[in-house]
Amino acid sequence: MNNSNTKGWEEIDGQLYRKFVFRDFSEAFGFMTQVALLAEKADHHPTWHNTYNVLEIWLTTHDEGNVVTGRDRIMAATIDRFFE
Repeated sequence: MNNSNTKGWEEIDGQLYRKFVFRDFSEAFGFMTQVALLAEKADHHPTWHNTYNVLEIWLTTHDEGNVVTGRDRIMAATIDRFFE
């Protein structure tokens, strides 16, 4: 389920998911660093997987029973702004 706040994200198995592709590992790692700082500040941490220039992110709200909430949609929209 995509909406205007979560473009590029898919809701799969009760999680928001998006795959990001970068030019190289350094660019992917730099983006991950930005997201990590954002996640720490928001106290809302993603599940992610990185291989070379590909980063996959899954978002759920753990303290709400691992479901997608408004917090996840806000986090997704903020991550998108870093990516653009």
